[in-house]
Amino acid sequence: MNRTTLSLIAGTAALAAVTGFATLSTPDATGTDTAKAAAELPVERTSLMCPAPSISDLAETSYTSFTPVTKGTGGQGKAELRSATEQSADGDSGGKGKKKTEKPVLTPKEPGTPVTGDTSGGDTPAILGTAEGKFAPGWALQETTEVAAGIGRGLQGVNCTAPDTEFWFPGASTAADRTDYVHLTNPDDSAAVVDIELYGKDGAIDSSVGEGITVQPHSSEPVLLSTLTDEKQENLTVHVNVRSGRVGAAVQALDDRLGGDWLAASTDPTPSLVLPGVPKDATAVRLVAFTPGDSDADLKVRLASPSGAITPAGNETLHVKAGMTTAVDLGDITRGEAGSLILTPTDQSVPVVAALRVVRGKGADQETAFIPATAPVGTRATAADNSAKGTTLSLVAPTRAAKVKVTASAGSDGGTAVSKTFTIKAGTTENVDAPVPSGLKGTYALTVEPLSGGPVYAARTLAATEDGVPGFTIQTLPDDRGTVAVPEADQDLGVLQK
Repeated sequence: MNRTTLSLIAGTAALAAVTGFATLSTPDATGTDTAKAAAELPVERTSLMCPAPSISDLAETSYTSFTPVTKGTGGQGKAELRSATEQSADGDSGGKGKKKTEKPVLTPKEPGTPVTGDTSGGDTPAILGTAEGKFAPGWALQETTEVAAGIGRGLQGVNCTAPDTEFWFPGASTAADRTDYVHLTNPDDSAAVVDIELYGKDGAIDSSVGEGITVQPHSSEPVLLSTLTDEKQENLTVHVNVRSGRVGAAVQALDDRLGGDWLAASTDPTPSLVLPGVPKDATAVRLVAFTPGDSDADLKVRLASPSGAITPAGNETLHVKAGMTTAVDLGDITRGEAGSLILTPTDQSVPVVAALRVVRGKGADQETAFIPATAPVGTRATAADNSAKGTTLSLVAPTRAAKVKVTASAGSDGGTAVSKTFTIKAGTTENVDAPVPSGLKGTYALTVEPLSGGPVYAARTLAATEDGVPGFTIQTLPDDRGTVAVPEADQDLGVLQK
Protein backbone atom coordinates (compact mmCIF):
# COMPACT_ATOMS: atom_id res chain seq x y z
CA MET A 1 0.00 0.00 0.00
CA ASN A 2 1.49 3.38 -1.00
CA ARG A 3 0.96 6.82 0.47
CA THR A 4 -1.70 7.69 -2.10
CA THR A 5 -3.80 4.69 -1.11
CA LEU A 6 -3.32 5.47 2.58
CA SER A 7 -4.35 9.08 2.04
CA LEU A 8 -7.47 7.94 0.17
CA ILE A 9 -8.48 5.68 3.07
CA ALA A 10 -7.84 8.40 5.64
CA GLY A 11 -9.79 10.93 3.61
CA THR A 12 -12.73 8.58 3.17
CA ALA A 13 -12.76 7.80 6.90
CA ALA A 14 -12.75 11.49 7.76
CA LEU A 15 -15.58 12.14 5.30
CA ALA A 16 -17.59 9.30 6.82
CA ALA A 17 -17.18 10.72 10.30
CA VAL A 18 -18.46 14.10 9.13
CA THR A 19 -21.32 13.23 6.82
CA GLY A 20 -22.92 10.05 8.08
CA PHE A 21 -22.90 6.29 7.58
CA ALA A 22 -20.19 4.84 5.36
CA THR A 23 -18.21 1.64 5.01
CA LEU A 24 -15.09 0.93 3.01
CA SER A 25 -13.47 -2.20 1.57
CA THR A 26 -9.85 -2.12 0.44
CA PRO A 27 -7.94 -4.63 -1.72
CA ASP A 28 -5.28 -6.77 -0.10
CA ALA A 29 -1.86 -7.46 -1.56
CA THR A 30 -3.20 -10.19 -3.83
CA GLY A 31 -5.85 -7.95 -5.36
CA THR A 32 -8.74 -9.68 -3.54
CA ASP A 33 -11.24 -7.32 -1.88
CA THR A 34 -11.17 -7.85 1.87
CA ALA A 35 -13.40 -6.01 4.35
CA LYS A 36 -11.16 -4.47 6.98
CA ALA A 37 -12.07 -4.29 10.63
CA ALA A 38 -14.02 -1.12 11.30
CA ALA A 39 -14.40 1.00 14.40
CA GLU A 40 -17.75 2.62 15.21
CA LEU A 41 -17.06 6.31 15.76
CA PRO A 42 -19.52 9.14 16.52
CA VAL A 43 -20.48 11.36 13.61
CA GLU A 44 -18.98 14.83 13.81
CA ARG A 45 -21.64 16.88 12.03
CA THR A 46 -25.39 16.56 11.50
CA SER A 47 -27.91 18.69 9.58
CA LEU A 48 -31.66 18.72 10.21
CA MET A 49 -34.49 20.70 8.63
CA CYS A 50 -37.93 21.56 10.02
CA PRO A 51 -40.64 22.69 7.56
CA ALA A 52 -42.69 25.83 8.10
CA PRO A 53 -45.25 24.56 10.65
CA SER A 54 -48.56 26.18 9.70
CA ILE A 55 -50.34 28.94 7.82
CA SER A 56 -52.93 29.29 10.60
CA ASP A 57 -52.87 32.35 12.86
CA LEU A 58 -54.14 30.03 15.62
CA ALA A 59 -51.10 27.75 15.44
CA GLU A 60 -48.91 27.24 18.50
CA THR A 61 -45.64 25.49 17.69
CA SER A 62 -42.94 24.06 19.92
CA TYR A 63 -39.48 22.84 18.92
CA THR A 64 -37.58 20.35 21.06
CA SER A 65 -33.88 19.59 20.59
CA PHE A 66 -32.15 16.61 22.19
CA THR A 67 -28.83 14.82 21.77
CA PRO A 68 -28.33 11.54 23.65
CA VAL A 69 -25.05 11.06 25.50
CA THR A 70 -22.69 9.15 23.20
CA LYS A 71 -19.43 7.48 24.22
CA GLY A 72 -16.36 8.64 22.34
CA THR A 73 -17.38 12.26 21.79
CA GLY A 74 -15.11 15.06 22.94
CA GLY A 75 -16.02 17.95 25.16
CA GLN A 76 -16.42 20.44 22.34
CA GLY A 77 -19.28 21.15 19.96
CA LYS A 78 -22.22 23.38 19.18
CA ALA A 79 -25.71 23.26 17.73
CA GLU A 80 -27.38 26.06 15.82
CA LEU A 81 -30.94 26.57 14.63
CA ARG A 82 -31.68 29.45 12.28
CA SER A 83 -34.66 30.41 10.18
CA ALA A 84 -34.76 29.76 6.45
CA THR A 85 -35.89 32.46 4.04
CA GLU A 86 -39.44 31.38 3.26
CA GLN A 87 -40.11 31.70 -0.49
CA SER A 88 -43.55 32.51 -1.81
CA ALA A 89 -45.69 29.57 -2.98
CA ASP A 90 -45.24 30.52 -6.65
CA GLY A 91 -41.46 30.20 -6.38
CA ASP A 92 -40.73 33.94 -6.31
CA SER A 93 -37.16 34.55 -5.15
CA GLY A 94 -36.89 38.25 -5.76
CA GLY A 95 -38.04 39.44 -2.36
CA LYS A 96 -41.81 39.03 -2.60
CA GLY A 97 -43.23 36.77 0.07
CA LYS A 98 -40.00 36.39 2.01
CA LYS A 99 -40.19 36.06 5.79
CA LYS A 100 -37.26 35.93 8.15
CA THR A 101 -36.81 35.95 11.89
CA GLU A 102 -33.47 36.91 13.39
CA LYS A 103 -33.92 35.49 16.89
CA PRO A 104 -33.01 31.78 17.19
CA VAL A 105 -35.88 29.51 18.15
CA LEU A 106 -33.78 27.80 20.81
CA THR A 107 -30.22 27.15 21.91
CA PRO A 108 -29.46 23.47 22.65
CA LYS A 109 -27.97 22.56 26.03
CA GLU A 110 -25.61 19.78 26.98
CA PRO A 111 -26.24 16.27 25.56
CA GLY A 112 -28.65 14.34 27.76
CA THR A 113 -30.94 17.31 28.46
CA PRO A 114 -33.67 18.50 26.04
CA VAL A 115 -34.39 22.14 25.38
CA THR A 116 -37.60 23.61 23.99
CA GLY A 117 -38.62 26.80 22.22
CA ASP A 118 -42.05 28.12 21.22
CA THR A 119 -43.50 30.24 18.43
CA SER A 120 -47.03 31.22 17.46
CA GLY A 121 -48.96 32.33 14.41
CA GLY A 122 -48.85 31.44 10.75
CA ASP A 123 -45.67 33.29 9.73
CA THR A 124 -43.12 30.98 11.37
CA PRO A 125 -40.53 30.03 8.73
CA ALA A 126 -38.76 26.75 8.14
CA ILE A 127 -35.79 26.01 10.38
CA LEU A 128 -32.28 24.94 9.34
CA GLY A 129 -30.23 23.20 12.01
CA THR A 130 -26.63 22.04 12.26
CA ALA A 131 -24.93 20.23 15.14
CA GLU A 132 -21.22 19.58 15.52
CA GLY A 133 -18.96 17.68 17.89
CA LYS A 134 -20.69 16.31 20.99
CA PHE A 135 -24.10 17.58 19.82
CA ALA A 136 -24.08 15.71 16.48
CA PRO A 137 -24.44 11.95 17.25
CA GLY A 138 -28.11 11.00 17.40
CA TRP A 139 -29.37 14.59 17.37
CA ALA A 140 -33.19 14.65 17.39
CA LEU A 141 -35.30 17.71 16.64
CA GLN A 142 -39.11 17.62 16.93
CA GLU A 143 -41.64 20.16 15.62
CA THR A 144 -45.09 19.94 17.25
CA THR A 145 -47.99 22.27 16.39
CA GLU A 146 -51.44 22.68 17.93
CA VAL A 147 -54.08 24.26 15.70
CA ALA A 148 -57.21 25.17 17.66
CA ALA A 149 -59.68 25.41 14.76
CA GLY A 150 -60.04 25.47 10.99
CA ILE A 151 -58.48 23.28 8.35
CA GLY A 152 -55.92 20.91 9.82
CA ARG A 153 -57.09 21.58 13.38
CA GLY A 154 -55.63 19.28 15.99
CA LEU A 155 -52.09 18.14 16.76
CA GLN A 156 -49.42 18.04 14.02
CA GLY A 157 -45.92 16.70 14.57
CA VAL A 158 -42.83 15.87 12.55
CA ASN A 159 -39.28 14.74 13.18
CA CYS A 160 -37.06 17.30 11.50
CA THR A 161 -35.15 15.43 8.81
CA ALA A 162 -31.72 15.26 7.24
CA PRO A 163 -31.27 16.40 3.63
CA ASP A 164 -31.39 13.78 0.88
CA THR A 165 -31.93 13.42 -2.87
CA GLU A 166 -35.03 11.19 -3.07
CA PHE A 167 -38.27 10.80 -1.08
CA TRP A 168 -41.46 8.70 -1.43
CA PHE A 169 -44.77 9.81 0.10
CA PRO A 170 -47.65 7.31 -0.35
CA GLY A 171 -50.82 8.67 1.25
CA ALA A 172 -50.95 12.20 -0.13
CA SER A 173 -54.11 13.49 -1.85
CA THR A 174 -55.62 16.12 -4.15
CA ALA A 175 -59.21 15.32 -3.13
CA ALA A 176 -61.59 18.23 -2.69
CA ASP A 177 -61.48 18.03 1.12
CA ARG A 178 -57.67 17.85 1.30
CA THR A 179 -55.04 20.59 1.09
CA ASP A 180 -51.64 18.95 0.78
CA TYR A 181 -48.31 20.74 0.50
CA VAL A 182 -44.87 19.30 -0.24
CA HIS A 183 -42.37 21.34 1.75
CA LEU A 184 -38.88 21.46 0.20
CA THR A 185 -36.07 22.95 2.30
CA ASN A 186 -32.58 23.61 0.93
CA PRO A 187 -29.80 23.86 3.54
CA ASP A 188 -26.93 24.53 1.14
CA ASP A 189 -25.22 27.53 -0.43
CA SER A 190 -26.34 26.71 -3.98
CA ALA A 191 -29.82 26.28 -5.44
CA ALA A 192 -31.42 22.82 -5.61
CA VAL A 193 -33.49 21.64 -8.58
CA VAL A 194 -36.31 19.23 -7.79
CA ASP A 195 -38.87 17.20 -9.75
CA ILE A 196 -42.19 16.25 -8.09
CA GLU A 197 -43.90 13.24 -9.68
CA LEU A 198 -47.47 12.13 -8.86
CA TYR A 199 -48.83 8.59 -9.16
CA GLY A 200 -52.54 7.85 -8.83
CA LYS A 201 -54.72 4.77 -9.12
CA ASP A 202 -54.16 4.60 -12.89
CA GLY A 203 -50.44 5.37 -12.89
CA ALA A 204 -48.30 8.45 -13.49
CA ILE A 205 -50.14 11.79 -13.68
CA ASP A 206 -48.87 14.15 -16.36
CA SER A 207 -47.65 17.38 -14.80
CA SER A 208 -44.98 19.56 -16.35
CA VAL A 209 -45.51 22.08 -13.53
CA GLY A 210 -43.75 19.75 -11.12
CA GLU A 211 -40.57 19.58 -13.20
CA GLY A 212 -37.48 21.61 -12.46
CA ILE A 213 -38.65 23.39 -9.29
CA THR A 214 -35.85 25.63 -8.02
CA VAL A 215 -35.34 25.89 -4.27
CA GLN A 216 -33.08 28.82 -3.47
CA PRO A 217 -30.12 28.46 -1.06
CA HIS A 218 -31.03 28.43 2.65
CA SER A 219 -34.73 28.64 1.86
CA SER A 220 -37.92 26.62 1.87
CA GLU A 221 -40.54 26.15 -0.84
CA PRO A 222 -44.07 24.89 -0.06
CA VAL A 223 -45.65 23.38 -3.18
CA LEU A 224 -49.44 22.90 -3.18
CA LEU A 225 -50.16 19.55 -4.83
CA SER A 226 -53.41 20.72 -6.37
CA THR A 227 -51.44 23.26 -8.44
CA LEU A 228 -49.55 20.41 -10.13
CA THR A 229 -52.62 18.65 -11.57
CA ASP A 230 -56.32 19.19 -12.19
CA GLU A 231 -57.09 15.58 -11.25
CA LYS A 232 -58.83 15.03 -7.92
CA GLN A 233 -57.36 11.82 -6.54
CA GLU A 234 -58.17 10.49 -3.08
CA ASN A 235 -54.89 8.57 -2.78
CA LEU A 236 -51.61 9.63 -4.33
CA THR A 237 -47.97 8.67 -4.13
CA VAL A 238 -45.61 11.64 -4.35
CA HIS A 239 -42.05 11.10 -5.54
CA VAL A 240 -39.56 13.89 -4.83
CA ASN A 241 -36.45 13.49 -6.98
CA VAL A 242 -33.61 16.00 -6.63
CA ARG A 243 -31.78 16.69 -9.90
CA SER A 244 -29.07 18.81 -8.32
CA GLY A 245 -28.24 19.63 -4.72
CA ARG A 246 -30.18 18.14 -1.82
CA VAL A 247 -33.27 19.05 0.19
CA GLY A 248 -35.30 18.08 3.21
CA ALA A 249 -38.87 17.08 2.32
CA ALA A 250 -42.15 16.44 4.12
CA VAL A 251 -45.85 16.52 3.14
CA GLN A 252 -48.34 18.51 5.19
CA ALA A 253 -51.76 16.86 4.75
CA LEU A 254 -54.68 19.02 5.89
CA ASP A 255 -58.29 17.80 5.87
CA ASP A 256 -61.43 19.95 6.05
CA ARG A 257 -63.15 17.51 8.45
CA LEU A 258 -60.50 15.17 9.85
CA GLY A 259 -57.82 17.57 11.02
CA GLY A 260 -54.36 16.93 9.65
CA ASP A 261 -50.76 16.02 10.25
CA TRP A 262 -47.38 15.64 8.63
CA LEU A 263 -46.75 12.70 6.32
CA ALA A 264 -43.08 11.75 6.62
CA ALA A 265 -41.31 9.88 3.84
CA SER A 266 -41.59 6.12 3.64
CA THR A 267 -38.42 4.11 4.01
CA ASP A 268 -36.68 3.30 0.71
CA PRO A 269 -38.54 0.81 -1.54
CA THR A 270 -38.08 -2.71 -0.16
CA PRO A 271 -39.99 -6.03 -0.50
CA SER A 272 -40.95 -6.25 3.20
CA LEU A 273 -42.25 -3.32 5.24
CA VAL A 274 -43.15 -2.59 8.86
CA LEU A 275 -45.54 0.21 9.84
CA PRO A 276 -45.42 0.40 13.66
CA GLY A 277 -47.60 2.00 16.31
CA VAL A 278 -51.23 1.91 15.14
CA PRO A 279 -53.22 3.31 18.11
CA LYS A 280 -55.38 0.76 19.88
CA ASP A 281 -58.40 3.09 19.66
CA ALA A 282 -58.06 3.81 15.92
CA THR A 283 -61.52 4.00 14.32
CA ALA A 284 -60.32 3.88 10.69
CA VAL A 285 -57.04 2.79 9.08
CA ARG A 286 -56.22 3.15 5.39
CA LEU A 287 -53.19 1.45 3.80
CA VAL A 288 -51.67 3.15 0.74
CA ALA A 289 -48.94 1.30 -1.19
CA PHE A 290 -46.94 1.83 -4.37
CA THR A 291 -44.27 -0.07 -6.26
CA PRO A 292 -41.95 2.00 -8.48
CA GLY A 293 -40.69 -1.00 -10.47
CA ASP A 294 -41.99 -2.70 -13.61
CA SER A 295 -43.47 -5.72 -11.79
CA ASP A 296 -46.65 -6.01 -9.74
CA ALA A 297 -46.27 -6.74 -6.04
CA ASP A 298 -48.34 -9.26 -4.09
CA LEU A 299 -48.13 -8.75 -0.35
CA LYS A 300 -49.22 -10.70 2.68
CA VAL A 301 -50.87 -8.38 5.22
CA ARG A 302 -50.49 -9.14 8.92
CA LEU A 303 -51.17 -7.22 12.11
CA ALA A 304 -48.67 -7.77 14.90
CA SER A 305 -50.80 -7.55 18.06
CA PRO A 306 -49.79 -8.07 21.73
CA SER A 307 -50.74 -11.75 21.42
CA GLY A 308 -49.12 -12.44 18.04
CA ALA A 309 -49.57 -12.03 14.30
CA ILE A 310 -53.16 -11.73 13.03
CA THR A 311 -54.32 -11.90 9.42
CA PRO A 312 -57.10 -9.32 8.96
CA ALA A 313 -60.26 -10.93 7.60
CA GLY A 314 -60.99 -9.80 4.06
CA ASN A 315 -57.57 -8.19 3.67
CA GLU A 316 -55.26 -11.18 3.81
CA THR A 317 -53.28 -10.05 0.77
CA LEU A 318 -52.75 -6.87 -1.23
CA HIS A 319 -52.07 -6.67 -4.98
CA VAL A 320 -50.13 -3.55 -6.00
CA LYS A 321 -49.94 -2.88 -9.74
CA ALA A 322 -46.65 -1.58 -11.05
CA GLY A 323 -46.53 2.22 -11.15
CA MET A 324 -50.03 2.60 -9.68
CA THR A 325 -51.10 3.69 -6.20
CA THR A 326 -53.21 1.10 -4.36
CA ALA A 327 -55.31 1.89 -1.29
CA VAL A 328 -57.41 -0.32 0.97
CA ASP A 329 -59.50 0.60 4.00
CA LEU A 330 -58.77 -1.69 6.94
CA GLY A 331 -61.41 -0.24 9.28
CA ASP A 332 -60.82 -0.56 13.02
CA ILE A 333 -58.23 -3.27 12.45
CA THR A 334 -56.66 -3.09 15.92
CA ARG A 335 -59.97 -3.73 17.77
CA GLY A 336 -58.79 -2.13 20.99
CA GLU A 337 -55.25 -3.55 21.07
CA ALA A 338 -51.86 -2.15 20.15
CA GLY A 339 -50.83 -3.08 16.63
CA SER A 340 -48.29 -2.75 13.83
CA LEU A 341 -48.82 -3.63 10.19
CA ILE A 342 -46.34 -6.01 8.56
CA LEU A 343 -46.19 -6.44 4.77
CA THR A 344 -44.21 -9.32 3.23
CA PRO A 345 -44.07 -10.67 -0.35
CA THR A 346 -46.24 -13.73 -1.04
CA ASP A 347 -43.93 -14.88 -3.81
CA GLN A 348 -41.71 -12.65 -5.95
CA SER A 349 -39.85 -9.91 -4.05
CA VAL A 350 -40.78 -6.50 -5.46
CA PRO A 351 -39.71 -3.22 -3.78
CA VAL A 352 -42.66 -1.29 -2.30
CA VAL A 353 -43.31 1.91 -0.33
CA ALA A 354 -46.31 2.32 1.95
CA ALA A 355 -48.00 4.45 4.60
CA LEU A 356 -51.08 4.33 6.84
CA ARG A 357 -53.64 7.06 7.39
CA VAL A 358 -55.03 6.61 10.90
CA VAL A 359 -58.21 8.23 12.26
CA ARG A 360 -59.26 8.48 15.91
CA GLY A 361 -62.59 9.73 17.24
CA LYS A 362 -66.08 9.74 15.76
CA GLY A 363 -68.40 12.10 13.93
CA ALA A 364 -67.27 15.72 14.07
CA ASP A 365 -64.64 14.87 16.70
CA GLN A 366 -62.12 13.08 14.50
CA GLU A 367 -58.41 13.58 13.95
CA THR A 368 -55.87 12.14 11.53
CA ALA A 369 -52.24 11.04 11.67
CA PHE A 370 -49.94 9.10 9.34
CA ILE A 371 -47.54 6.18 9.82
CA PRO A 372 -45.01 5.65 7.01
CA ALA A 373 -43.17 2.37 6.59
CA THR A 374 -39.91 2.76 8.50
CA ALA A 375 -36.48 1.24 8.99
CA PRO A 376 -35.64 -0.65 12.19
CA VAL A 377 -34.28 1.09 15.26
CA GLY A 378 -30.89 -0.48 14.59
CA THR A 379 -28.39 0.72 17.21
CA ARG A 380 -30.40 3.56 18.75
CA ALA A 381 -33.30 5.94 18.10
CA THR A 382 -34.76 8.89 19.98
CA ALA A 383 -38.12 10.64 20.20
CA ALA A 384 -38.14 14.14 21.72
CA ASP A 385 -40.98 16.27 23.18
CA ASN A 386 -42.62 13.72 25.50
CA SER A 387 -44.77 14.59 28.48
CA ALA A 388 -45.76 12.66 31.61
CA LYS A 389 -49.22 12.17 30.13
CA GLY A 390 -50.15 11.69 26.50
CA THR A 391 -47.06 9.75 25.33
CA THR A 392 -47.29 6.17 24.03
CA LEU A 393 -44.23 4.18 22.96
CA SER A 394 -44.93 1.22 20.68
CA LEU A 395 -42.33 -1.52 20.06
CA VAL A 396 -42.63 -4.41 17.59
CA ALA A 397 -40.37 -7.42 17.00
CA PRO A 398 -41.65 -8.83 13.67
CA THR A 399 -39.40 -11.89 13.33
CA ARG A 400 -37.64 -12.79 16.59
CA ALA A 401 -37.97 -11.88 20.25
CA ALA A 402 -35.92 -8.87 21.27
CA LYS A 403 -34.64 -7.29 24.46
CA VAL A 404 -34.85 -3.49 24.44
CA LYS A 405 -33.57 -0.75 26.73
CA VAL A 406 -35.66 2.44 26.93
CA THR A 407 -34.19 5.53 28.61
CA ALA A 408 -36.13 8.62 29.66
CA SER A 409 -33.81 11.61 29.65
CA ALA A 410 -33.67 14.36 32.20
CA GLY A 411 -36.50 16.88 31.85
CA SER A 412 -36.05 20.15 30.01
CA ASP A 413 -36.69 22.04 33.26
CA GLY A 414 -35.56 19.42 35.78
CA GLY A 415 -35.61 15.74 36.61
CA THR A 416 -33.33 12.71 36.60
CA ALA A 417 -32.93 10.21 33.76
CA VAL A 418 -34.17 6.64 34.29
CA SER A 419 -34.09 3.44 32.19
CA LYS A 420 -36.19 0.28 31.88
CA THR A 421 -35.65 -2.94 29.94
CA PHE A 422 -38.39 -4.75 28.02
CA THR A 423 -38.62 -8.09 26.23
CA ILE A 424 -40.83 -8.07 23.12
CA LYS A 425 -42.04 -11.50 21.95
CA ALA A 426 -41.56 -12.52 18.34
CA GLY A 427 -44.33 -11.31 16.03
CA THR A 428 -45.89 -9.00 18.62
CA THR A 429 -46.40 -5.30 19.27
CA GLU A 430 -46.40 -3.87 22.78
CA ASN A 431 -47.31 -0.41 24.00
CA VAL A 432 -44.73 -0.44 26.77
CA ASP A 433 -44.99 1.31 30.11
CA ALA A 434 -42.21 3.71 29.17
CA PRO A 435 -40.17 5.27 31.97
CA VAL A 436 -40.67 8.88 33.07
CA PRO A 437 -37.84 10.93 34.60
CA SER A 438 -37.99 11.14 38.38
CA GLY A 439 -38.90 14.65 39.47
CA LEU A 440 -39.85 15.57 35.90
CA LYS A 441 -40.29 19.20 34.98
CA GLY A 442 -40.94 20.13 31.36
CA THR A 443 -40.60 17.64 28.51
CA TYR A 444 -38.21 14.74 28.05
CA ALA A 445 -36.80 12.43 25.38
CA LEU A 446 -37.16 8.65 25.02
CA THR A 447 -34.19 6.73 23.63
CA VAL A 448 -34.64 3.14 22.41
CA GLU A 449 -31.66 0.76 22.24
CA PRO A 450 -32.06 -2.91 21.23
CA LEU A 451 -29.83 -5.13 23.38
CA SER A 452 -30.30 -8.59 21.85
CA GLY A 453 -32.54 -10.66 19.61
CA GLY A 454 -34.17 -9.75 16.32
CA PRO A 455 -34.81 -6.35 14.70
CA VAL A 456 -37.01 -3.86 16.56
CA TYR A 457 -39.28 -1.20 15.04
CA ALA A 458 -40.72 1.66 17.08
CA ALA A 459 -43.16 4.56 17.00
CA ARG A 460 -44.13 7.26 19.47
CA THR A 461 -47.62 8.77 19.73
CA LEU A 462 -48.35 12.17 21.30
CA ALA A 463 -51.99 12.79 22.25
CA ALA A 464 -53.75 15.91 23.52
CA THR A 465 -57.55 16.05 23.55
CA GLU A 466 -58.99 19.55 23.31
CA ASP A 467 -62.68 20.43 23.18
CA GLY A 468 -63.51 16.75 22.74
CA VAL A 469 -61.30 16.32 19.67
CA PRO A 470 -58.66 13.57 20.18
CA GLY A 471 -55.65 15.36 18.73
CA PHE A 472 -52.66 13.10 18.11
CA THR A 473 -49.52 12.69 16.04
CA ILE A 474 -47.25 9.68 15.41
CA GLN A 475 -43.52 9.61 14.67
CA THR A 476 -41.58 6.47 13.72
CA LEU A 477 -38.11 5.87 15.21
CA PRO A 478 -35.55 4.62 12.66
CA ASP A 479 -31.86 4.35 13.56
CA ASP A 480 -30.36 7.75 14.40
CA ARG A 481 -27.15 7.05 12.42
CA GLY A 482 -25.18 8.54 15.29
CA THR A 483 -22.09 6.47 14.52
CA VAL A 484 -20.19 5.51 11.38
CA ALA A 485 -17.99 2.54 10.59
CA VAL A 486 -14.43 3.75 10.00
CA PRO A 487 -11.84 1.20 8.75
CA GLU A 488 -8.78 0.65 10.89
CA ALA A 489 -5.30 0.59 9.37
CA ASP A 490 -3.76 -2.90 9.57
CA GLN A 491 -0.19 -2.07 8.56
CA ASP A 492 2.70 -0.31 10.27
CA LEU A 493 2.63 3.33 9.18
CA GLY A 494 6.39 3.58 9.74
CA VAL A 495 6.95 0.87 7.12
CA LEU A 496 4.63 2.61 4.66
CA GLN A 497 6.62 5.84 4.87
CA LYS A 498 10.00 4.28 3.93
